[in-house]
Amino acid sequence: MHTMWKGSISFGLVHIPIKLFAATEEKDIKMRYLHKECHTPIKYEKVCPACEKEIETNDIVKGYEYEPGRFVIIEKEELEEISQEKNKSIEIIDFVKLDEIDPVYFNRSYFIGPSEHGEKAYMLLKQAMDDSGKIGVAKITLRAKEHLAVVRVYNKGLVMETIYYPDEVRKIDHVPGLPTEMNVNEKELKMAIQLIEQLTTSFDPSKYTDQYRASLMELIQGKITGNEVTIAKEVPQTDILQLMEALQASIEQTKPVKARAVRKKKVTS
Repeated sequence: MHTMWKGSISFGLVHIPIKLFAATEEKDIKMRYLHKECHTPIKYEKVCPACEKEIETNDIVKGYEYEPGRFVIIEKEELEEISQEKNKSIEIIDFVKLDEIDPVYFNRSYFIGPSEHGEKAYMLLKQAMDDSGKIGVAKITLRAKEHLAVVRVYNKGLVMETIYYPDEVRKIDHVPGLPTEMNVNEKELKMAIQLIEQLTTSFDPSKYTDQYRASLMELIQGKITGNEVTIAKEVPQTDILQLMEALQASIEQTKPVKARAVRKKKVTS
């Protein structure tokens, strides 16, 4: 498993060297956009609509649009100055109960593994959290962004999950058409509870599969087996040594017909 981050977990004066590993992965089937006529992959270019020309990455700066069409430019050096990226620590601020955090706050999961010489302290933290039934609320900087996160026990080790800040979670009151208080039929309520009880079971994640992804993969494999494949046209590449010849040929093709005829007559006479 690839190490994506190295640092430490700190709480109080305790520092535990650790590594982070991505705990999840997307299983979406990725497809390319092709030209309908020749099935060649579409190329996306960075173009300035005002200058009407393609631009390089070095010509791009970041700006914040504070009003429509009005920006303040933020330089790379200014971003680096306020960045907390140099702080390689998962700083645990508080310990709370897991059921106090609504699942709507959870974002991405990362496995935490001990670094060299950190095994004993790692297991000590895991055991202490397990026995207390508490999880740690922490802050960490990943990819130049400060994240709120929780550290908790997961099976044999620890897992860190980034969570949204309160102002990143929208208010449910903003959902249109939410019903207000209304009287619920007692008989219907009992039937609904009975149905829930009948469908209640222990959570087994292995029983749930992405049926759409499985059907799409079956469709793709069927087309490959049936030889229903298309081969993209090879995009012609101009060799550097042939560049001058290609330019000269292009010039000849774009010359007026009369000029080419006069030149041809001189050559034959």
